[in-house]
Amino acid sequence: MILKKILMLFQHTEVNQMSKTFRIVFIGLLVSQALALYTVESMIPVPFIAPGAKLGLANLITVIALYTLNSKKDVFLVLILRLLLSTMFGGSLSTFMYSVAGATFSYFMMICVKTLGKDKVSIIGVSASGALFHNVGQLIVASAIVQNIAIMLYLPILSIAGIGTGIFIGITANFVVKHMSKLPYFRDLNISE
Repeated sequence: MILKKILMLFQHTEVNQMSKTFRIVFIGLLVSQALALYTVESMIPVPFIAPGAKLGLANLITVIALYTLNSKKDVFLVLILRLLLSTMFGGSLSTFMYSVAGATFSYFMMICVKTLGKDKVSIIGVSASGALFHNVGQLIVASAIVQNIAIMLYLPILSIAGIGTGIFIGITANFVVKHMSKLPYFRDLNISE
């Protein structure tokens, strides 16, 4: 009887340790994939009208993390690690400030849209809202730096580009998450069809 309880306790601890180890490894994989996408994206010349506009390929990993990780803190950890490491690999202080503002606005808006529109908004809509608010965050920082609110006039142009790339990222993330849900560990992923 006592041996059974000890064995059950040991098995329960082993399962928790395995899931903790899996979580750490999975977060590391997500961060490394985001850095790889950031590096590839920095090599792609994007002829947008607005200066500094990019495709946001690394945000694909943030959307995937939002739907695969159980904790919002873990998603934020992936986001912050990606921002810090990408700045160390090839950024500057100004790119870090723009990235942090955009990513934070995007993260919180995606959490809100995913939570409030649980059954009404798909992963594509969540991604598009994140892309739109990424631009809003970056423009707020830009207007604070130049001390001129007129820089917000870029918002319509950036919004069109951002929503377009957000939809592309959302479609890609939907594809990846649907295929990940076929794996044993991710069978209970809750995504909209």
